[in-house]
Amino acid sequence: MINKIVMDALKNIGVPVSFQTYGGKKDPYITFFTYLDKGEQFADDGEVITGYYVQIDIWSKKDYTQVSKEVHERMLAANFIKKGFYDLYEDDLKIYHKVMRFFKEV
Repeated sequence: MINKIVMDALKNIGVPVSFQTYGGKKDPYITFFTYLDKGEQFADDGEVITGYYVQIDIWSKKDYTQVSKEVHERMLAANFIKKGFYDLYEDDLKIYHKVMRFFKEV
């Protein structure tokens, strides 16, 4: 369910979007995964609201500022909450890596 919500939010963003891994050659590209899935609200001994903690990774050999801005806007529009972003450089791959973490209750 959450994967479809993320894919719908990032639909037609102009770069490939893939769950967990990407095997193509385009640059930049986006991968994503859920790093935590936990109950947030309970009633009658059952979970009624689940919290999904999602990480979106932008991978690029060039400036990815516009892509990250668009991802941020689209995720907020899809009612995700920003948890934190950070920038990395993967020296072994020679690629820039933007980590964007979001939260959504469903």
